[in-house]
Amino acid sequence: MKIELDIDTLDWEKGNELLPAIVQDANSMRVLMLGYVNKEALRKTIDTGLATFYSRSQKRLWQKGETSGNVMRMVDIKADCDNDTLLYFVVPKGPACHKGTRTCFGDGNDKTDLSVLADLADTIRDRRANPPTGSYTAKLFEAGLSRIAQKVGEEGVETALAAATRSTSMPEEAADLLYHLFVLLEASDLSYKDVLSILKDRAEKKGLANDN
Repeated sequence: MKIELDIDTLDWEKGNELLPAIVQDANSMRVLMLGYVNKEALRKTIDTGLATFYSRSQKRLWQKGETSGNVMRMVDIKADCDNDTLLYFVVPKGPACHKGTRTCFGDGNDKTDLSVLADLADTIRDRRANPPTGSYTAKLFEAGLSRIAQKVGEEGVETALAAATRSTSMPEEAADLLYHLFVLLEASDLSYKDVLSILKDRAEKKGLANDN
């Protein structure tokens, strides 16, 4: 991890030597929590690669997960335009909240956002690494790449037919296609992030992500 951040250029005076740090999952983009840092906490975060904060109530530094083990490994840190707020990009190990929820803002409020895709990819990756008995995903990996590719083709045809006939089942068919595509990517040692990276490059070059 290499974080390029000039600590001394940050506006420490505005918040009495403390800056708020918004913590975001680098994979799912969920906002996990809000903490505060002083210069010492920020330096320790950069030096150790683990999210460290300053407790305003206990007047001391605390590393996230120091007792629970639910550490947050740093990916990057960004300062806002006024240099008085930080954005931490992390890879969390376990829930962010002491109450056991993934975020300090509770669970269940993000069922339709893009974090669902990150969760799907994580689950598929885990099924490949730790195949549970009776898991359909694990059976697909056991069947091999050719079979997974065949399933993507089958689901693609079913999605297209559902669209052509204006079937109300199209969202379900599209979900099946997306799931099998994620399995195919994982079996090919790829990720949906590789696909997003290409779409991003196309959008920057041509103005439209799907304009060929």
